[in-house]
This record gives sequence, structure tokens and C-alpha cells, in this order.
Amino acid sequence: MGRIIAIANGKGGVGKTTTAVNIAAILAGKYSTLLVDTDPQGSATWWAERGDLPFDIAQETNADLLGKLKQISDYGSIVVDTPPALGSEALKAVIKVADYLILPTIPAPMDLTALITTVQTAILPITVNYSVLITKVDPRSINEAKEAQEALKSAKIRVFEGMIRSYKVHERCPLEGVAITKAKGKNSRLGLRDYRQVVQELEANW
Repeated sequence: MGRIIAIANGKGGVGKTTTAVNIAAILAGKYSTLLVDTDPQGSATWWAERGDLPFDIAQETNADLLGKLKQISDYGSIVVDTPPALGSEALKAVIKVADYLILPTIPAPMDLTALITTVQTAILPITVNYSVLITKVDPRSINEAKEAQEALKSAKIRVFEGMIRSYKVHERCPLEGVAITKAKGKNSRLGLRDYRQVVQELEANW
């Protein structure tokens, strides 16, 4: 049975789909991988339709069916892109069956405050394994992201040591229908290195 990794945050605009697609692409280098797009906006599905991503993708918003993800035995890893709504039944169903939650957030004070509330109310009570991932980091302001990591640690919230820096390549990938693993051009190697570090941490902790 494959490991289920859910990418979740109650707030949009934090790089959730970008994280889901790129982590799925890196995992697909080692495991047969399925990405499940549960967001009604279907951003991951739109991305996949524009090119040739190295994993299978399925779109599903039915909470009852999502609650049966553990019954899927054809994949070594299942990555789930979830809707940006904490009250979503689909999100609740996915969290219940997930082996690991990745919670992306940008390093802005208001976003961190919202995320801490999310973790304390929705994640900690069910004791699922998780880590927060700092995303969209301005490469010129790494210290701000490090301060955000320390703030989360001080609140006793687990956080990846790696972070995702903001490069134009991440905006181009969906338009070209590729993941960061196949991206070309300026800073593509740096973008890939960021995600590889996160996947290494994920594999060490799951």
C-alpha cells in the first residue's frame, strides 16, 4: 500500500498545487506515483493536461471516495492536492487517511498566524504526522524565512529545514506542462534542488 501525502492549507495562494505537482514528480523517480486533485478549481489537472507529467493524475472531490484512498494498492506514493477550505468535507476525508501532511505557507506574519491556528485546531487533535513548508521565499530575504521557521518551532510546530525559494521558473512550469524536474532555463536547477531537499526530509520522516 502506497504512502498518502496530502498537501494542505486553509488559505490559497501559498503554492499548494506547485508543491503537490513537484513533490509528486520527484517521488515518481523512485515510486509509481498518483496525484489526486481534490480542489474543485482543478489546477493540478489543468497543469497535467498541458504537457506530460511523470505520474498518473485523477480528479476527485467526493469525500466518501477520498476516504477510501488507502484501498488503492497500485502506487508506491499518492500525493493529494487539497482545496483551500478547512471546512471542506474532501479535505477532512483526506486528512483522516493521510500518512503525512505537508502544510505550505508563505513567511508573512498573517499567514503564519493562520497556519498555527490551522495546525492547532485541525491537525494536532488527530495526531497525523506533518511538517510545515515555507514557500515563495524571496531569495534576497532568506533571513525572513528562517525567522518564520524559528517562530513555528517556538510554537512547537514541526517545520521542514528546507524551504522553497520563489523563481520565475515555478510560474513557467504550469504553462509549459512540466514539473520542476523537467524545467529548463534560469534557476531551474536551484528550484529543483529546493524540492529535492524537501523530499529527502519527507522520506526520512515518514
